[in-house]
Amino acid sequence: MQENNIKHQSIDYSIVIPVYCNEGSIGALYKKLKSDVIEQNLSKTYEIIFIDDGSNDASFEKLLSIKEKNPEHIRLIKLTRNFGQVAAMFAGYQYAKGKCIINISADLQDPPFLINKMLQSFFNENYDVVICHRKSRDESYFRKFTSEIFYTLMKKLSFPEMPTGGFDFFLMSKRVKATILTNFEANPFLQGKVLWSGFKTKFIPYDREKRVAGVSKWTFGKKLKYLIDGIMGYSYFPLRLMSFVGITISFLGFAYALIIFCSKIFGGVSIKGWAPLMIIILILSGIQMLMLGIIGEYLWRALDQVRNRPLFIIDKIYD
Repeated sequence: MQENNIKHQSIDYSIVIPVYCNEGSIGALYKKLKSDVIEQNLSKTYEIIFIDDGSNDASFEKLLSIKEKNPEHIRLIKLTRNFGQVAAMFAGYQYAKGKCIINISADLQDPPFLINKMLQSFFNENYDVVICHRKSRDESYFRKFTSEIFYTLMKKLSFPEMPTGGFDFFLMSKRVKATILTNFEANPFLQGKVLWSGFKTKFIPYDREKRVAGVSKWTFGKKLKYLIDGIMGYSYFPLRLMSFVGITISFLGFAYALIIFCSKIFGGVSIKGWAPLMIIILILSGIQMLMLGIIGEYLWRALDQVRNRPLFIIDKIYD
């Protein structure tokens, strides 16, 4: 994926906001951005890029209304359908003109005033990446539990520096953005791409607030796929697990064969009947199917990469 070739006048910071069925919060989010960020940084030039990711509610109409009030600083990108949050953010990155780019969700769970700290860290302390990570979250027990498992696995298997609470509210410099856009992946794990880049990073903890309107579209199935993308894209663990299990099963098989051989010679085979045999066949078949599934995941991602389909398709840009 390559950045837009059209040359734009550089501005200080771009705020990229993916929107999917957030009609109840985007108006309040814009007001908070204006009061808590823009009016606190009057010496800096800015732009806000909203990406409508195929919303099926009144989100797009509300975005048009917001743009009419401030057409000079707001850009609206409409995708042809729902491509997912990460794809929507990549669409915003391609058209962002800022010296730094800030991601923030449209659901108002991430406090906009933290952007001031992020900008200070970028302009005054020369950090290329500033990550606001969640030290707590006002959500259901199930969402807390699944998120904890998700990011714990990512931390153990792929990224030791991954915050335990995870993140998707962060700032990156223009050169980090360029690195991410040129390194095209069919199934990108965005947080991993940011951490993998290795640029100077600062972490800022915060308490994630309760959703003010609507329900999260970040389902368990989407989390699971994103977890698999992160592990398979940045870890050899699944392949090494297959090798380890294969070696272990082979060793146990040889050991069991030796036991049967010795029993036959010295005292007869003590275990009779088809039940032990069926247990062994079912266990080995299950392990084989699991291994085939892991191989299939890799093949599917390789096929996606070879197809080279775009992450998103833009319907129209309101500039």
